[in-house]
Amino acid sequence: MESIKNIYDELHWDEAKGYPVGTRMKTLRDEKGHKTVLLKLPKGFSAQPHSHIFDEQHLIISGEYESEGEIFTSGSYRVIHAGNDHGPFNSQNGALILVIWNPEK
Repeated sequence: MESIKNIYDELHWDEAKGYPVGTRMKTLRDEKGHKTVLLKLPKGFSAQPHSHIFDEQHLIISGEYESEGEIFTSGSYRVIHAGNDHGPFNSQNGALILVIWNPEK
């Protein structure tokens, strides 16, 4: 079944559980362990370093965040491989990020 969602509308946004207060999430895909979400970071966002048991991809759609001493701006893409620590994360003005999680094979 095909699912179409507008990434810019205000529909289907939820509180992003496990993230700092004010962080919002819109799930675009969630099937068989593969998940694609939009993550909306609020102004003043801050999160501690962490790792995952799966690969994580980020595409910064708007705004920016700082992590590991580097600033990732609109248009930046990065892959964080399973088991690698990443963070801390800080975003002074907020950001909209496409996040893709893929389980290890």
